[in-house]
Amino acid sequence: MRYQNYGGGPQYQRPSFFGGGFSFFPPIIKTLIISNIVVFLITMLGGVYSIGGTSLSNIIMRFFALMPLGWGFLPWQLVTYLFLHGSFFHLFFNMFILWMFGMELENMWGAKKFLTFYLICGAGAGLIHMFVSPIFAGIAPTIGASGAVYGVLLAFAMMFPDRMIYLYFLFPVKAKYFVGFLIILGLFMGISGTRDGIAHFAHLGGALIAFLYILAERDRIPVKRWFSQFKRKQSSDNLRYHRGGVQDAKYYDIKENKQTRQQMKDDPGIDQERIDAILDKISKSGYQNLTEEEKRILFEASQKLK
Repeated sequence: MRYQNYGGGPQYQRPSFFGGGFSFFPPIIKTLIISNIVVFLITMLGGVYSIGGTSLSNIIMRFFALMPLGWGFLPWQLVTYLFLHGSFFHLFFNMFILWMFGMELENMWGAKKFLTFYLICGAGAGLIHMFVSPIFAGIAPTIGASGAVYGVLLAFAMMFPDRMIYLYFLFPVKAKYFVGFLIILGLFMGISGTRDGIAHFAHLGGALIAFLYILAERDRIPVKRWFSQFKRKQSSDNLRYHRGGVQDAKYYDIKENKQTRQQMKDDPGIDQERIDAILDKISKSGYQNLTEEEKRILFEASQKLK
């Protein structure tokens, strides 16, 4: 299948292959394809070699495929499973779709943003699959880049909804309808519990994460606003924490340490040296490390200066 632009205004205008910075094989997609091929070859050849009586291929799958919770799951598997494939055609179609639909996204977004998006979709797809799939289809190790690739498909359909895609190079269909059909089909196959060996909920999870990502990019979900509010709250909490020392000192103002007040009046020079020492201690180790007496002296000194 291939795709073609039929106009649709500036939003859907496709960059030229020979200008405007467009790359036929942008760097992240090229790196992902090469990495997946290399890992696939290592895994296939690993069947010949063994470590401690276990084939290298099985060791790779054990530690780097996405294992179900309680059955050997390790955090890094949320990324590493994306680079493992069970067959040549599994690898080929994932990489072909990644290149076909992803190259325009990477050229538009840039390498860093596209890589971030790809990994977020892949990890999110893995998490959703781990929690949802056992309800409908049982548990099993999961491999393949399909979850992240479905995220790329969904993003392409949202960015270029009216782009024409030619199925089998013959049948034209708009990107939004093509991807929508894949999502509905995957949802039906996943809920029906079909034992076809396909991680449908990983596909759906990747598409869902991509959908939320694009909505956040368009500010339909105010993630940036929420993050800004969270940062302001953290700054406010930190400010209150640092001001907490003054409030601690006010507590001593109620109790009024008369002995300290009298000492300051009788020998202000000594008190100044003591205050300087206390200030030095604050600069070195923070207010929280002052003794109760030092806090009282500091507060009394501030009252005397008023």
